[in-house]
Amino acid sequence: MNRTSRASRTHTAMTVLAGAGVAAGLLATTIAPASADKGSSPADRGDKPTVVLVHGAFADSTSWNGVIDRLRHDGYPVVAVANPLRSLSGDSAYLKDVLAGIDGPVVLAGHSYGGSVISNAATGNKNVKALVYLAAFLPEKGESAVDLSGRFPGSTLGEALRPVPVKNADGSSSTDLYIQNDKFRHQFAADVPRNKTDLMSVTQRPVTQEALGEGAAEPAWKTIPSWVLVATQDLNIPPAAQEFMARRAGSHTEEVRSSHAVSVSHPGKVTGVIEDAARSVR
Repeated sequence: MNRTSRASRTHTAMTVLAGAGVAAGLLATTIAPASADKGSSPADRGDKPTVVLVHGAFADSTSWNGVIDRLRHDGYPVVAVANPLRSLSGDSAYLKDVLAGIDGPVVLAGHSYGGSVISNAATGNKNVKALVYLAAFLPEKGESAVDLSGRFPGSTLGEALRPVPVKNADGSSSTDLYIQNDKFRHQFAADVPRNKTDLMSVTQRPVTQEALGEGAAEPAWKTIPSWVLVATQDLNIPPAAQEFMARRAGSHTEEVRSSHAVSVSHPGKVTGVIEDAARSVR
């Protein structure tokens, strides 16, 4: 083997090892916070509960970014869950597993369809001390998101949707629902700047039609104190429906003049409601 070939192979090996080191570093950075949260004591957290955030349909965990910044600034441990949006029972089971990996008291917050998921997942979990619903569903047992959004006038979501039939891994079929790109801002986030809603539209996470039509299990809001923020300009879940569900649950209720995307357009208000719930945890 000549000297040039040997040097070339040595350089290649060093490049691969360096790449592996970078990847390992990135992986460690990604998993370290979760591992630290699992082993942290109440004293390490400053006796503050962990806030778990669950997004709804047509959004992802980045919709909480403004809220996360504020909560972390105020010393709260935060977990933003990637809601699968495949089925209410399956999404709830996934969230239960996430909650099982968190030590200490939890304040569980859900936006939109995420409200149905937290209602299911928190039932029987003694660590969940407060529920927060942000422009969200609080279903009774057997009720679906479709049932509740259609019970009162005001939702224009149906006419803005684009259905896409898909095959599941098990061979069954379902229908993914997206908000049409040209209708996204008006329907979902009318009070958010257009440059941001253009990105939100492209990166929206679809929910299955089956998830929105699935009936809820026994809800946790019957046994866990709840807080509700009603978005008065919501075109997805009519404000009258949000108010009805809050009264039925006996929730602490506030209002904000906001579109459905309340965590994006009013992160300060959302953070305030979550922290009100967190201060009730002893």
